[in-house]
Amino acid sequence: MYLKQKKYYKIYIFTLLLIFIFISIIATTLGTVKIPAKDVVKIILSKISFLSKKVDISNIKKSNIFIVINIRLPRIILASLVGAVLSIVGTCYQAIFRNPMADPYVMGASSGAAFGATFGIIFGLNNTILGFGLTSLFAFTGALLTTLIVYNLAKVGSKISTTSILLAGIVISSLLSSIISIMMVLNHNELAKIVTWTMGSFNGANWKQIIIVIIPIFLGVVVLFSMTKEMNAVVIGEESAKNLGVNVELVKKVILLLSSFLAACAVSVSGIIGFVGLIVPHLFRLIFGSDHRILIPISVVGGAIFLLICDTLARTALNGIEIPVGIITSIFGGPFFLYLLRKSKRNKFI
Repeated sequence: MYLKQKKYYKIYIFTLLLIFIFISIIATTLGTVKIPAKDVVKIILSKISFLSKKVDISNIKKSNIFIVINIRLPRIILASLVGAVLSIVGTCYQAIFRNPMADPYVMGASSGAAFGATFGIIFGLNNTILGFGLTSLFAFTGALLTTLIVYNLAKVGSKISTTSILLAGIVISSLLSSIISIMMVLNHNELAKIVTWTMGSFNGANWKQIIIVIIPIFLGVVVLFSMTKEMNAVVIGEESAKNLGVNVELVKKVILLLSSFLAACAVSVSGIIGFVGLIVPHLFRLIFGSDHRILIPISVVGGAIFLLICDTLARTALNGIEIPVGIITSIFGGPFFLYLLRKSKRNKFI
């Protein structure tokens, strides 16, 4: 069945990639300064070593070249990376927890990151290290430490209880949210910065951020993609997976820890962006089924497209005013998720 449909799945993935490239070019043209699509294509091609001498950009304004290379392309690439990461993490969590309501922040990564970022903002840590703001580093550290705490709270001996992880994640998230609220009450002057960060933005995207996060993200995605067969077995049931020779506890540990690390990477450069890792995997699962050999690559591209569209709307919908991207994803994601939930009520998860 899989082999018969494999060629069609390749066509679907290839089509999504073409859609992603098209939307990326359109997104690059949009903004306060409108730049023709042909100029955008020329500028990008001129930066490819073996094409640079064949593409003439001498008639393009230097200001437009600067905007494309240094402002819009980093933002588009970073938004796409974060969208892809949140989507694959959501897909993996939904497989491990066997629950379509699981999202990338189920282990407390969002509240941990928000706590770290709030701490950094309140103490005025505006310095950067290798292009990374200290606030982002605190957010990354907070997200990672929180997920490790939740993981250890849920671990019983050498086994991991997914139910315990969900409960521990809820409790730790609630506790951190309360602490964040107290910190916000005591620091009115920083309230706007904290609220803006917690709603997500790519306003400060730059190439240094991309260079730092792209390698761990790429390696993490490759490892998760290599475990798609094990995910398929776990979704059927842990006992069935064991009968198929799958080391269920090891698979759960690797996927939980690796997914948490990827979620921490994403949230440290973007703030908290909801619904991407929830609705994108769920949508494609309804369309293509629960075979993770197909679901994961399609969700990766689909997540990149979805967040790219949302971020483009966030910076262009209101003239001169940027909307936090988390608001846009919620506007799309909330009603759409309710629609999917209603539509799938008759169906089982697998």
